[in-house]
Amino acid sequence: MNAETNSGLARFDLASLAPKDDRYAVLRDLIPEAFAELELDLESVRRALGDCVLDPTTERYGLSWPGKGAATVALQEPTVACLRPDPACSREPEAARDILIEGDNLEVLKLLQRAYHGKVKMIYIDPPYNTGNEFIYPDDFREGLASYLEFTGQADEGGRQLSANAETSGRYHSNWLSMMYPRLALARNLLRSDGVIFVTIDDHEVHNLRLLMDEVFGPENFVASCIWQKIHTRKNSAQQFSANHDYVLVYGKDGQQWRPKLLPRTAAVDDEYSNPDDDPRGAWSDGPVQARNYYSRGTYAIGCPGGRVIAGPPSGTYWRVSEEEFWELDRDNRIWWGPDGNNVPRIKRFLTEVQAGLVPQTIWPHSEVGHTQRAKEDLLARVTFESSDSVFDTPKPVGLIERMLRLATDANGADIVLDFFAGSGATGEAVWKLNAEDDGDRRFVLVQLPEPTGYDDYATVAEITRARLDGAADALQAGHPTLVDGPPVGFRTYYLAESNFRVWNTHSAVGEDGAVSLFADGTAEGATGEGIVAELLLKAGFELIADVDQVDVAGVEANSVADGQLLIVADGQLTLEAVEAMVAMEPALILVLDRCFGDDDELKVNTMQTVRAANQGVGANITLKVV
Repeated sequence: MNAETNSGLARFDLASLAPKDDRYAVLRDLIPEAFAELELDLESVRRALGDCVLDPTTERYGLSWPGKGAATVALQEPTVACLRPDPACSREPEAARDILIEGDNLEVLKLLQRAYHGKVKMIYIDPPYNTGNEFIYPDDFREGLASYLEFTGQADEGGRQLSANAETSGRYHSNWLSMMYPRLALARNLLRSDGVIFVTIDDHEVHNLRLLMDEVFGPENFVASCIWQKIHTRKNSAQQFSANHDYVLVYGKDGQQWRPKLLPRTAAVDDEYSNPDDDPRGAWSDGPVQARNYYSRGTYAIGCPGGRVIAGPPSGTYWRVSEEEFWELDRDNRIWWGPDGNNVPRIKRFLTEVQAGLVPQTIWPHSEVGHTQRAKEDLLARVTFESSDSVFDTPKPVGLIERMLRLATDANGADIVLDFFAGSGATGEAVWKLNAEDDGDRRFVLVQLPEPTGYDDYATVAEITRARLDGAADALQAGHPTLVDGPPVGFRTYYLAESNFRVWNTHSAVGEDGAVSLFADGTAEGATGEGIVAELLLKAGFELIADVDQVDVAGVEANSVADGQLLIVADGQLTLEAVEAMVAMEPALILVLDRCFGDDDELKVNTMQTVRAANQGVGANITLKVV
């Protein structure tokens, strides 16, 4: 679209943010001399950094694959799509704070950049494992939305098909990496500075995924590679090894500073504490006095109460405390000598003095987080399938995702949890379940492609996701009576679609004769008021759950977003009186559809002057743009 109207009023940019724009802004702030006539001058960057930038032609360590350049272009290419609300497929849409989005996650992640940038506390994804049978997303970065619309039957077919990534393909790993790279890069932008991402993966791509995430997040932000025991039985039919595990890769936005929360103490752990000497301080467990680290004052002899003399610590170790500290602990009855007083001494640690939780380990046994069979049971408890064949194949257990939520989120932090490979919707159920347990206010954003299942009961995976959330909401409200009196458990559904506005771009505006025809400004066919408001508030940087109120402003109906921070005028005839009234409300941004000015160019000029005068006269900071 044009940058401004004939009157000089600026137009609102309907395209999503490109990641490079944010980075350019940071670089321009740090090294302003590197930009000449708004273009980046790499030689100036070299000089500003003391000529320490490596020659780009020199070889260096890193991950490369055929198609990486195209994947980078796919990352940077903005989208002019929108997310349209679907109340009919929602549950409690007026009050719900959780979001389910049906669409290609690459396009959706681009649309979330303005409103959710730096706001997501935790991301969990379970991407296709690239076993040769699972669905892979081949992105056409030039026409991402067009490809998606064809795939979902919303546009005529153009010969592009989405299919399995056969291992016989010469670019088996490359195709998978090209699919993952732009999605991970966009997801990183959404994480808070104290945010973290968990990714489940198997042996087929864990090595490549680790290198890819090192590139996207930085190797210094790697936190852990956890082992999830996904199968609890031995497969005697296995030709080589019975594979019982998957991996959970963990990266922080700032891995050096991110710390996991402690896990709740279990009865089994507390049962390890006892009180054989009837110590009035209660149950205790014992730990060794010796350690392997060298300690210059840790080589003394110890005389036991039973008469035995220990010449020093066991070979290759040192007492972890000095002799003075040791006997001070003994006087406080914190040394255990064994029932006859002649054992190698051990330090007593009282249950009342240990930390309230457990430090997480990198081995996640099925007994703690669930296994694949349990995951199927979780799903079947929420969704009824017509046959065993139509059951979703690869759900994850709710307990596995609960473990991640306990490590990464706060009960009362209004933390946003994102899953853009939502699958069966287990992440949504896990968020609700943990909220019900600790009275939390976590909220989720789930994204799922409407991938065809080939079955009639649930034609797409997105339909299974919705059914799972509906079933989980019913079960939670039935099992937790307090939820009935509180905010309703529900979700708002949106689907990826073309913009509600006629947006000019180089692909859709070129006719069969090769001529470019600019659209007249206006809304697209099928646009609704609710859809227009949803598109504009998201693209203006407001979350999808932002409060929207209809207000009368000097006889003109407007939508007030987030207590008046944003005003949207989508219908009716605008007047100068209404403009003055809106300016008096001092919103940060006013968006007016071009049609609301009618053919009155003088009104546009007066509108611009009114906003300018308010900003200069009363020190306001109001932006008004035409859509």
